[in-house]
Amino acid sequence: MCLGIPGELVEMPDDDTDLALVTVSGVRRKVNIGLLRGEGEPELLVGDWILIHVGFALAKIDEEEAAAALRVLHELGPAYDQELQDFATTDVG
Repeated sequence: MCLGIPGELVEMPDDDTDLALVTVSGVRRKVNIGLLRGEGEPELLVGDWILIHVGFALAKIDEEEAAAALRVLHELGPAYDQELQDFATTDVG
């Protein structure tokens, strides 16, 4: 089962790779934010929350939505644990 998980942006890319550093439940890694950097997309800043799926940011979400999603994900138990493990051990770069 693949889930979209909320992550907080902790560092924006300082090059043209579109790879930003995020944290999800204490796990830090780079994800591709290129899908959210096009024309008409809201500006992304450190501290913003994004919805991540297979290493790509799909949407900018607010902190309340992120907290609610994390609560639900924690209730899923093993499915969330697997997604978090996958998040920690895969790399989009």
